[in-house]
Amino acid sequence: MALPTIHILYENPDWLPPLVDGLTAEGFEHTLIEVVEGLVDGTQAPPEGIFINRMSPSSHTRGHGTSVGLMREVLAWLEAWDRRVINGSRAFELEVSKLRQDLVLRKHGILTPKTVLAVGREHLLKAAQGFDAMGVPFITKHNQGGKGLGIALFNNSDELAAHLDSDAFDAGPREQMLIQQYIVPAAPFITRVEIVGDRFLFAMQSSTEGGFELCPADACQVPLQPKGQPDNCPIDGSAKFSPAPLDAHDALVRSYIKMCRAEGIEVAGIEFVEDAEGRRYTYDINGTTNYNSALGRQVGVDGMRELARYIKREVVGAETTWSAAQAHA
Repeated sequence: MALPTIHILYENPDWLPPLVDGLTAEGFEHTLIEVVEGLVDGTQAPPEGIFINRMSPSSHTRGHGTSVGLMREVLAWLEAWDRRVINGSRAFELEVSKLRQDLVLRKHGILTPKTVLAVGREHLLKAAQGFDAMGVPFITKHNQGGKGLGIALFNNSDELAAHLDSDAFDAGPREQMLIQQYIVPAAPFITRVEIVGDRFLFAMQSSTEGGFELCPADACQVPLQPKGQPDNCPIDGSAKFSPAPLDAHDALVRSYIKMCRAEGIEVAGIEFVEDAEGRRYTYDINGTTNYNSALGRQVGVDGMRELARYIKREVVGAETTWSAAQAHA
């Protein structure tokens, strides 16, 4: 059967090659649609085919401050014309609001850190004082985040007050900040579970020793050399990311899959941190997930190829296989 054209909605071209390679390997033709500026005419039908939403909440950091708002309207247009969108408007509204992520996680009975949204200095400090009363440290982060933006650790509201008055403070693209309970990890890493179309792909551990910016994409990597390696050691993320001992039968993974199915999330990288008592706190749902190639080779899963196979199998209904990811199911 003839496969439909895949239209990729994007703003960051650096993230495109692995997806394009995966689609091509599965026999799809594709077009690239940059969502930075343009026209949306509701009387005009969109092109036929399947659309993939690859809009990042951190697009404003690349000079694309209009992209998130424009994508909202593009998705509304596509869905009004009954076009099939991978990670459509429901998933996207979660992608660009960490508060909404927290609400959805709690709705599905998934443990999260205490999280409060605040706008304005007075309300940020009031929220922080609530954590003072609990006697726990907290972090700040942008409600529309990505790349670890706005994340800083504080022991009390006085430290936050000094930060708010400094040149280092950045309230984010909508000036919505989260104050969130800091979960002290039992070990210096967080765990990320990758899901495509109701199925578990793999899980990985991301080292936090270099800070909070944990984007796994090859294009995101910064020099982080393994101990004992020379300075010219290839930068492929292998020092930062490693396989996590989880599978599809893990209770938390099953909860994630159930949540994604219920909330219209087809592609997700979901992150949690485990404390010293073994409690696992989930705090982030990444709809514009990327995959690290070094880790992919290690676990035998090409994430973007699995996305292409999902589209081919479940969306188009063509013959395909579950391939390497089946070993992790």
